[in-house]
Parts: sequence; structure tokens; C-alpha cells
Amino acid sequence: MSVYWKIFLAFLRPGLFGFGGGPAFLPLIQEEVVERYQWLSVQEFTDAIALANTLPGPLATKMATLVGFKVGGLLGSLIGLLAMLIPSTVAILLLAKVYLSFKDKPWMQGMMRGVRPVVVALIAYVVWTMSQKSFPNIQTGIIAAIAAVAIFFFNVHPIILIVAALTYGAIFLG
Repeated sequence: MSVYWKIFLAFLRPGLFGFGGGPAFLPLIQEEVVERYQWLSVQEFTDAIALANTLPGPLATKMATLVGFKVGGLLGSLIGLLAMLIPSTVAILLLAKVYLSFKDKPWMQGMMRGVRPVVVALIAYVVWTMSQKSFPNIQTGIIAAIAAVAIFFFNVHPIILIVAALTYGAIFLG
């Protein structure tokens, strides 16, 4: 099987089965690129997420582009991006029609209430997996604690935290 076909499948599956925002896709992408194809280690996957989060736009598509480029160059990045986008583009058009037609029905509201905790659990799984490699020392744990306090208690914008962490890392962790 060609590497381009593997890239396509690796991002088509999360594109088909991902529910929720970009972070909810992460366990599905991790399963493909770390576990199934072993294109990235857990550490590289964590670094890719960090890099992708420094740029604007949807996380899942940035991950598909980044991993696709690593594995298959420019063509691989385009294939990864398209594989991630095609299912959601088609699905959102179909689901928008269904959802808008039935959004006030109790069964539809129940479906939405039922799936939200699963998405939170998927995000928690990624956080747990990433945290095992993201805090190699007390210094990185302190960075995370400061960022959490800044977000939760002072509503500091994520861009400020990302730029500050990048700067701090370049100066003190490099």
C-alpha cells in the first residue's frame, strides 16, 4: 500500500468518526499516527500538537497537514488535509439539514446530551496521555500550573500564554 494511501486512510478515519472540536479528534489522530502507523512517537505527537496550536485554524486539519508533510512531503500534506476535510464537509451539510429539522425534538436533544460527556472523556484521555511526556521536570509542571491559573482565574488569552511559553522555553529550556 502506498504511503499516500496510508496518509489518506489515517486522516479519513478521524475525519469520518471525529465528533466535536479539534481536541476531540486528537485521540483518533493519535491512534492512527502513533499507534497504527507509528509515524510519530508520543513525544513527537505532543510536540506536533504544541506546534499546531501556535497557529490559527482548526487543530485537526493542522495536524493532518503537519503529519502528512512529515510522512509524504507536500503531496502528503495535501492528501492528509483533504482526507480530514472531505468527510466533515459532506457530513456537516447533511447533518445541518437533519439537525435544523429536528433540533427541538426530545430525542435530538437527548442525543446531544448523551454525546457531550464522551467528547469530554476523549479530551481527558489526550490530556492524560500528553501530560505523561509534557512534564519531564518540575519547571514544566510549574509552567502548566501558571498557564492554568492564568486561563481559569484571569482569563488570559491563549495566544499570550503560547507566545510567553515559547519565549520562556527558548530562553530557559533550550
